[in-house]
Amino acid sequence: MEKRRVGIVGYGHLGQYLVEKIKGQPDLELAFVWNRTTAALDGRVEADKTLRQLGDFADFGAELIVEVAHPSISHQYGAAFLSSADYMIGSPTAMASSDTETALRSAASKHGLYVPSGAFWGGEDIKKMADRGTLQALKVTMKKHPSSFKLEGQLAALNLTVTDKPVTLYEGGVRGLCPLAPNNVNTMAAAAIAAHNLGFDKVQGCLVADPSLTDWHIVEVEVWGPGDISAGRAFHTHTVRRNPAAPGAVTGSATYASFLSSVLGE
Repeated sequence: MEKRRVGIVGYGHLGQYLVEKIKGQPDLELAFVWNRTTAALDGRVEADKTLRQLGDFADFGAELIVEVAHPSISHQYGAAFLSSADYMIGSPTAMASSDTETALRSAASKHGLYVPSGAFWGGEDIKKMADRGTLQALKVTMKKHPSSFKLEGQLAALNLTVTDKPVTLYEGGVRGLCPLAPNNVNTMAAAAIAAHNLGFDKVQGCLVADPSLTDWHIVEVEVWGPGDISAGRAFHTHTVRRNPAAPGAVTGSATYASFLSSVLGE
């Protein structure tokens, strides 16, 4: 049986997990691994599978490229990846940039563009509602220990003020949040992509720093569908996902297996 060749861009905790799992899959073969710091690959990834210059990715013959590094990768290389391979974008916050989203979708003519489910629960059902035009509103609330956030600008400053009580760092449209928390709100970005009739501007995000969350990341998803929302007679569902995570962990442990399932089933 011919194996599908997979390239991994990023060798943090999730990238390391995927590399090891791919090696154990009978129908997959590791094509390459790239990391911003190449030294991190030395002695851990075979020399012939180490991609030292990301621009040389096509030389390694990957049929699927999986990004688990940073949204900047999609800004710079996403369209190029799609010229020769399917592309799974593990940092979908990149698509909060209209220019990047347009470039990726335009480039995905011969090869597929995929967004893994990750920590986003119920994405397929939400997409079906968006397809039918029955999705009226969607809100995603993410709560983490302050040390689990990697934030930019005003959010980073606000997060530093958190002491012993939860602080809401942001509440509003997901598009405005993605550049301020590019590594932390990929779940919200995935929600905005699934809820395509609402998009990044209308899907609401709420980010909470809670110092009591020493064991969990919490993701709440609220969906409103057919009916009269103002009268309280619309379809509504509210799910709460508790993902095991130690303080300082950007990605909850259950997300790893979910991401692998996306790679295997895309």
